Amino acid sequence: MNEKVLKRLGYKLGATIGEGSFTKVKLATSNKHATQVAIKIVDRKRAPNEFVSKFLPRELATLKVARHDHIVHVHEFIEVHNGPLYIVMELAATDLLKKTQELNCIPRDQAKTWFSQILSAVTFLHQKDIVHRDLKCENVLLTADHQVKLTDFGFGRFAKGFPELSQTFCGSAAYAPPEVLSGVPYDPKKYDVWSLGVILYIMVTGCMPFDDTNVSQMIPQIQGKALVYSEGITVEEPCRALISYLLQFCPSTRPSVTQVAQHPWLHTGAGDGQIS
Repeated sequence: MNEKVLKRLGYKLGATIGEGSFTKVKLATSNKHATQVAIKIVDRKRAPNEFVSKFLPRELATLKVARHDHIVHVHEFIEVHNGPLYIVMELAATDLLKKTQELNCIPRDQAKTWFSQILSAVTFLHQKDIVHRDLKCENVLLTADHQVKLTDFGFGRFAKGFPELSQTFCGSAAYAPPEVLSGVPYDPKKYDVWSLGVILYIMVTGCMPFDDTNVSQMIPQIQGKALVYSEGITVEEPCRALISYLLQFCPSTRPSVTQVAQHPWLHTGAGDGQIS
């Protein structure tokens, strides 16, 4: 993994904190930065050609312009000729999936705060005509002081949305809208909006809205039915209304992120509750 290059640049690699089929994320200390960092190591030799030629350049292009308080900050990119690519990023404490599992569900005020921060980041991206296409709880990092940091732009790209449609199936089936699972051309901005609905449902209930044990071809049939909430979980009506608004089966009736930001639930009650 050509760690000599990193050592020469003042980085010392520590434990592995994440791993994919051709990527690793390692903890690192740095002479340059006053704090610990995370370094994503992309093994371009093991990665599929399509990833190296298409998705990786898109991810890098997106990260270079995605500067926002609630998007993970990239300190630098280090390219080794004929070797790995290193992406040096700020370090987060945990992610939204782990936090939700730890608490069973996120308390209302904290859910409102974090969802507003996620929405703020996605709104920033969409205004720059950038789509994420892999919004999920694992890709919402949380810092030690409880701030959201959106990450993993591997399926990100520049796209204006309707009528400019995408055709690539990407992301996770559990967070993907019916039109994507059905294999038809789709508006990628409306894909992100649907994923926001799934994230919010998981935050406030601790459950998945659709049973993803079914094969992905079956999920669109389930997605068209009314959402079910377990009897033991209390979700206030305005929040349920927002989730239903986000999870509109038909993409043309699904709101834009700008419309979502105006929803009453986001503007009622305290939205700054914190948890440890």
